[in-house]
Amino acid sequence: MYSNKKDYYEVLGVPRNATQEEIKNAYRKLALQYHPDRNKSPDAEEKFKEISEAYAVLSDEEKRRQYDMFGHAGIDGRYTREDIFRGVDFDEIFRDLGFSFGGFDSIFDWFFGRHEHEPEKGYDLRYDLEISLEEAFKGVKTEIEIPRNEKCEVCKGTGARPGTEPKICPKCHGTGQIQYTRTSGFARFVQITTCDRCNGKKTIIENPCKVCHGSGIVKRYRKIRIEVPPGVDTGYSLRLRGEGEVNIKGGKPGDLYVVINVKPHKLFKRDGDDIFYDAYIGFTQAALGSEIEVPTIDGIARLKIPPGTQSGTVFRLKGKGMPRVRGFGRGDELVRVIVRIPTNLTDRQRKLLLELAKELGEEIR
Repeated sequence: MYSNKKDYYEVLGVPRNATQEEIKNAYRKLALQYHPDRNKSPDAEEKFKEISEAYAVLSDEEKRRQYDMFGHAGIDGRYTREDIFRGVDFDEIFRDLGFSFGGFDSIFDWFFGRHEHEPEKGYDLRYDLEISLEEAFKGVKTEIEIPRNEKCEVCKGTGARPGTEPKICPKCHGTGQIQYTRTSGFARFVQITTCDRCNGKKTIIENPCKVCHGSGIVKRYRKIRIEVPPGVDTGYSLRLRGEGEVNIKGGKPGDLYVVINVKPHKLFKRDGDDIFYDAYIGFTQAALGSEIEVPTIDGIARLKIPPGTQSGTVFRLKGKGMPRVRGFGRGDELVRVIVRIPTNLTDRQRKLLLELAKELGEEIR
C-alpha cells in the first residue's frame, strides 16, 4: 500500500469524527494540489496515491469501520489493493477538477501500472473461524482445512490427456466468439455471441484428461497453518496471499481470507479492548465496605468495595482487558457491582432489619 502505515485521517488532515462530506472536501483540495498533471514536483505522484488510498478507505463506511477498529491490519488483512479502490467514485471528483481517468479500471491501472496482458488472478476464498474469548486473548495457532480448485497435476492444467494438446476451435477459429451479420434495407446489424462449440475457450479438447475430465482443475482439500494474533475481535480477518484458487490461464492464485468470529462468553461481555463483568455482593458488603475476588480473562483480581457503594457502581481494573491488536498494552476490565437483596428471611433476620430500619429512620409499613 502507498500509505506506508501513516494514519489515514492525518493524511487527509481531518479529525476521526469527520463527516463524509468533510472527508470528500479534504480529498478534493489535496487532489487539486498534488495531481501530477498540475504538480510537477518529484514526490507529487506518490503523495497523490497516498491521499487517494486514504480517501478510498475513509469514504467507504465498511472499510472505515474496519480501519477504526483494527487500523491498517483491518484493511491490509481484508482487502486487496484493487478492493480498496473498487466502488469509489473518483471520476465524479476528477471531472469537477478538470481531470478524467475513464472509470475504475483506468484509475486502478494508473495507480498501480496494471497492464492488459497480465492475466487475472484466481478467485479469493473465505474461511470462517470461530474461537473463544480466551483464545482471542492469547492468540491461536491452528490448522484449517479448505476445499479449493487447483491445477490438475496430470495434464498440467491443459485439460487434455497427456501426450495430446487442445486444438483451435474450428467454428470460431480461436476467437471464442461468433459474429452474425444481418442486413435490412440500408441497415446492417452485427451480433456477436460466445462460440457454442468451445464456450468461448477458443480451443477444444478431443481427448480429455481422465482425472479432471477436460476442465484442467481438480478439487483438493488443503491443510493450512494459520496464526491468529492476540486481541482479535469478531470481523477481524487474516489475509493469506496465494492460498486462494488458481487461474489455469496463468494468473496468480487468489488469496484466502480467514474471518474471525469470537463466541459469546458466559461471564464477560466485550466492547473493543475492554471487557465487562457483573459482580453480585450482599447489601451489608455494600454498606460496610469489603474486598471481593473477581474473575479476569487471565486469572483472579481483588477489588476493594468502599463503604456505602451503591448498586450499579462501576469499578475499573486497569490493564485487565484484551490485548490491543494495533499496539502495546491491554484494555481494562469494568466491574459493575450489583447489590443482591436477600430473600426468605428468618424471623431473627427480619427483626434485625426492622431494628436497623428504625435506627436509620426508615418507616416500614
